[in-house]
Amino acid sequence: MMQRIIYAARVISAPALAQRWRRLRGSDRFAECVRVLLALGGAVAWCFGNGRNDAVVPLLLGVIACALAETEDHWRSRAGTLLLTLACFAVSAFSVRWLFPYPVWFGFGLLTSTFVLVMLGAISERYATIAGSTLLLAVYTMIGADAALATPASPWREPLWLLAGSAWYGVLSLLWSVLAPQQAVRQSLARLFEALGDLLESKAAFFMPVHGVDREALQVTLATRNERVVEALNDARLMLIDRIGSRRPRGASAAMLRLYFIAQDVHERVSSSHYPYDALADALFHSDVLFRCEHLLRLEADVCRKKADALRLQDDTPSDGGSTRAALDDLHGAMHALRGQAQPPAEHLLRSVQALVNNLETLHRQLEGTHAIGLPSTRHGGLLQNPAPQSLKEAWERVRVHLTARSFRFRHALRLSLALLAGYVVLHLVHPRHGYWILLTTLLVCQPSYGATQRRLGQRVAGTVVGLVLGWAALQLVPFGPWQMPLIVLSGVVFFAARLRRYPTATAAITLFVVLCFNQAGNGYEVMWPRLLDTLIGVAISALAMRLVLPDWQGRRLDDVLADAVRCDAHYLARILAQYASGRHDDLEYRIARRDAHNANAALSSLLANMLREPGQHRRGSELLLRFLAAAQTLLGTLSALGANRQVIASATARDAVERVGARTVEALQQLADALANRLGGVTAADDVALAQALAVCDADDTARLVLGQLAQAMSQRDRLVELANELHAD
Repeated sequence: MMQRIIYAARVISAPALAQRWRRLRGSDRFAECVRVLLALGGAVAWCFGNGRNDAVVPLLLGVIACALAETEDHWRSRAGTLLLTLACFAVSAFSVRWLFPYPVWFGFGLLTSTFVLVMLGAISERYATIAGSTLLLAVYTMIGADAALATPASPWREPLWLLAGSAWYGVLSLLWSVLAPQQAVRQSLARLFEALGDLLESKAAFFMPVHGVDREALQVTLATRNERVVEALNDARLMLIDRIGSRRPRGASAAMLRLYFIAQDVHERVSSSHYPYDALADALFHSDVLFRCEHLLRLEADVCRKKADALRLQDDTPSDGGSTRAALDDLHGAMHALRGQAQPPAEHLLRSVQALVNNLETLHRQLEGTHAIGLPSTRHGGLLQNPAPQSLKEAWERVRVHLTARSFRFRHALRLSLALLAGYVVLHLVHPRHGYWILLTTLLVCQPSYGATQRRLGQRVAGTVVGLVLGWAALQLVPFGPWQMPLIVLSGVVFFAARLRRYPTATAAITLFVVLCFNQAGNGYEVMWPRLLDTLIGVAISALAMRLVLPDWQGRRLDDVLADAVRCDAHYLARILAQYASGRHDDLEYRIARRDAHNANAALSSLLANMLREPGQHRRGSELLLRFLAAAQTLLGTLSALGANRQVIASATARDAVERVGARTVEALQQLADALANRLGGVTAADDVALAQALAVCDADDTARLVLGQLAQAMSQRDRLVELANELHAD
């Protein structure tokens, strides 16, 4: 009987275990964790095999630093990035070791190098990542040099071991990139489609045909989800640029790029708003059209998530789209029944709802793969815009524009530099031995915004306490050094698995890692209390620095961010309207304008989220700002609907009328943006005389009337933004 139970358990669990393994292998953290496992395991095995316990700490810290500096580039770009990273690491490590015996010069070097490295991050995200990891390696060098004071050794031993560990991980990462060149792109696209699935889920909530739904709150939620999609789109674009450049892609690169363009089109269609949702709910309350729209959007969200899973698992088998096809057919049937009613809704509402249904059908065909989408023409400068500086002059210009006290980067660079200098002074006053953990805590906790720093404060302390408890337990249960090696490797892997999503867990893991590492070269108990004390001191210094040294309260940038969002919307609208005269084409200029509009909207959403975490006296009407975000999101949705329905307006008279109204709408948005940028209140609402005249001219052209209806909604949202801006400046 027992044998039968065991056999049944094996039969039942085998598929489940296989599925779990496939999902683990498809995780976006899996590849990095495997690389870290191999790098740490290889370094630990070498140290243990050669009896070099003194090399454990610097060698493993070098691996950690290089892994944190890693960028998901193609192997050709990664080779150049690795050489640059190792060069920066070498300069940092040897400079620290050279100045270590001279506290005054060391403090001056710490101040200036921190400021310079943070400012160099303005060049690009790649440089920002390398600069941050270089600072981290500098602190690791201090920790290693501090530990080496107890034993006579060459002063250059610690830097050389750190560089050896970094080079070891760098070579391993480079080989991984050669063997799996498309893996990072697939993972990036998987994150993109997963974010699109969440956005579709949020969009479906707008179509609930019930009264009393707080759609402003739904717009705020939609803005948050949209921010994640925009971030995923930007990450995928950077990876594709790195692998394609200005060449015409072929093979796997072309397939990945086509998926990216599909995601862009789906994003525009999901963002679309064809009619005010409250008005739709009132007009179609007794119809099932809205319910079927909601049902279809939720099904399409599942399709996006399945596509994300297929990308992660490298499973190109198409998912069954029968249920979505049936839901779409039911929606067409509901529209036919709505038009066949004895008293159908007004024609302008039917026109908007039909455009909505057409948009959903095209969205379905895009995700299903039946709507062929080719690669855009390269005649306007390439398929994708490369954000990297094209010359040293351009790189310097990017840094130069931030050399002002109004720049958030300048303020963060100065704040972090002074915080690290203060930590260096304090460690000499409190306890020079093992005191460099103060600098490490300050470096990792002191973030550019108050909200992010505040969140890190508690997480860092909690994670450190848990890590020290685990470290004490590990030393008690596994007192012998060689048996602690697997725990060292495991804790390092857990740190990388959790560092982006579960910071307290990552902090606990890296604290356990440090305790066990130092136990190999000395006594792990010696670093426990200093580690806890230094964490508390570093957290206190970070908190004081954020409050006292050029605090970057988000309210100071609010007007500029609001103005930028409206100005980008105006530019996006101008690009859209041009295609109602020339025809639909997703050229580079159009896609840049669309991306800028969504990036600006995402920046507004991020700024407001950070502002809500700031002290009450530094918030500017939180409820009012959330309404502004909802109105800005609605405006972007209205413009996206125009972008989704782009086609040539056949009638020249109607086309001219639309062009006049569109030009007035663009001008009205630009005027509002200028008023916001200049902190001017009292902006007036725009008149709609030209719109009424255009509607009379375009009576026979459905496309023109649809465009004019969307422009009317855009002007309505512009007036809503004017009203909110006047209230904001009146406070």
